[in-house]
Amino acid sequence: MEVFEAVQTLLAVRSYQDTAVSEDSIQRIVEAGRLTGSSMNGQPWHFVVVQDRETLRQMGAMLRTGPYVAQAPLAIVVVLEKSRFAVSDASRAIQSMFLTAWADGLGSNWVGFGGLDALKPLLNIPDDLDVFAVLPFGYPTADIGHGKKQRKPRAEVAHRERFGQPFE
Repeated sequence: MEVFEAVQTLLAVRSYQDTAVSEDSIQRIVEAGRLTGSSMNGQPWHFVVVQDRETLRQMGAMLRTGPYVAQAPLAIVVVLEKSRFAVSDASRAIQSMFLTAWADGLGSNWVGFGGLDALKPLLNIPDDLDVFAVLPFGYPTADIGHGKKQRKPRAEVAHRERFGQPFE
């Protein structure tokens, strides 16, 4: 899949087949995150790869915004070192992982934005690090309509040279 095609068609997936993710795909997804650029090359991230079904079940029970993690065959927990640009850097890495997974036929969704510290004891994450996001991965249970996105028209969000000048 070409990169732009992946960007055009990537959608959030919250329901996964009960099919294991190949080790090759897992390696590519993690490498995509690891190889992403970061501010001053700080690379303030750690990726905890979780495949154990019981751990995934426990995580799903703990995540208010992502109980579907319990049904995913794989989750990657994104953990941050505290730094000025960590959130931006990790967000870039997450998007790289999503696009790489999508190209392999895998879907995901970002679970997070607070309340993730409960995962620290379960995953042995040190107290001085922040749990930023949980990314469940799996093959979608249904055809999710690749590319059928509801987005604002380009004329509403893109401008040329100055704000308010049409981008055509």
